[in-house]
Amino acid sequence: MESPGPRARCPVLEQRARWERKRACTARELLETERRYQEQLGLVATYFLGILKAKGTLRPPERQALFGSWELIYGASLELLPFLEGGYWGQGLEGFCPHLELYTLFAANAERSRTTLQEQLKKNKRFRRFVRLQEGRPEFGGLQLQDLLPLPLQRLQQYENLVVALAENTAPNSPDYQQLTRAARLISETAQRVYAIGQKQKNDQHLQRVQALLSGRRAKGLTSVPWILELHQNNGSPAPRALVPPPGLALGGASARGASAPHVLPLL
Repeated sequence: MESPGPRARCPVLEQRARWERKRACTARELLETERRYQEQLGLVATYFLGILKAKGTLRPPERQALFGSWELIYGASLELLPFLEGGYWGQGLEGFCPHLELYTLFAANAERSRTTLQEQLKKNKRFRRFVRLQEGRPEFGGLQLQDLLPLPLQRLQQYENLVVALAENTAPNSPDYQQLTRAARLISETAQRVYAIGQKQKNDQHLQRVQALLSGRRAKGLTSVPWILELHQNNGSPAPRALVPPPGLALGGASARGASAPHVLPLL
């Protein structure tokens, strides 16, 4: 009796098995990183926000400017984690999506938060001492408050990568396929909005540096070149109309009659 030959390969079954392996790996990573993320959110909420409220070291407006929607984001993670631990990926992530607006608000407040932290560390001795004391706790592993504040925005990028991968490796006939697909789309849209907010903040910071540079030069009587600002605001592209220097003023800031133009510093 002839021994049976090797079993014929089935591409469909092999693809399904690959999907399942990738889905299981992605789901495990999402769960483990969410636990760590929630722990970090809780540490900041307890050792910074909670104690600051109790001691009154910062006034409520300053505390709000510094931490933004942190506590609400922490609450959203507290709601999400039990679903992930129970394996209800689609249901949990779809229920999490209404909280995504908190991440947009957090991103919009990021520059204000950074400025508030710098100002308070500089002028508020009680706050500076408090922050240094809390940062020394072993729970934070040597991280400073300025390292902890961007955590929600970093986590949003992780959400996008992991949830999109989870949806892509879920079979279309799976019960939570539609939920995961909707969640992946909404998280990706939010991540794009947050990225756009971050880019605008960077552009505004750069423009402020340019304006400060030019203001300093004008104070020294060196130059007055508003068309340079307009060129910067057009992202380095020529403006749609011709930019003509004021009468009698050359690009270097000297009179067009005779005097040589001083050297103009390059824009950084």
